[in-house]
Amino acid sequence: MPSSGKSTLGKRLARQLGYRFVDTDKLVIQQEGGRSINDIFRTNGETYFREVENRVLRTIQPDSRLVVATGGGMPCFHDNMAYIKTAGFSIFLDVSPEQLLERMQRHSQDDRPLFKRQDPTLLENLRQKYTDRRNFYLQADLTVSGETAVEELGRQIEPYLQS
Repeated sequence: MPSSGKSTLGKRLARQLGYRFVDTDKLVIQQEGGRSINDIFRTNGETYFREVENRVLRTIQPDSRLVVATGGGMPCFHDNMAYIKTAGFSIFLDVSPEQLLERMQRHSQDDRPLFKRQDPTLLENLRQKYTDRRNFYLQADLTVSGETAVEELGRQIEPYLQS
């Protein structure tokens, strides 16, 4: 989900593991010549964005020694979760909609096309997306609280990296 800590925790985890960090939203922006995700949604719509996102995901090769932060909706489209699971080890950062709302309201930018900070129905929308996406997210290899410290996360995934 947006504001679950994917990028923040992902960067720290990559450093701890000695891996590189990649954010698929940034790769989508590069693929689209620097256009923002909001602009892509506004100009071309969500369907087009999800297709670009799918193409970007498929450029990430298994065993690349990467920590990848995906967009929140990426696992829910185009069998992306199946690809993610075959390409690497997946982690679901489970953060409550209430906590997501709090984080989004602290965030200085309104850069999430499906969630506007000033929307009076934002919490309701977050709850609905969380419910809609949860079954995809729960297919991840590991589910952790969004509050999990990166050191603890590193310890939890270490056995999977050995195999």
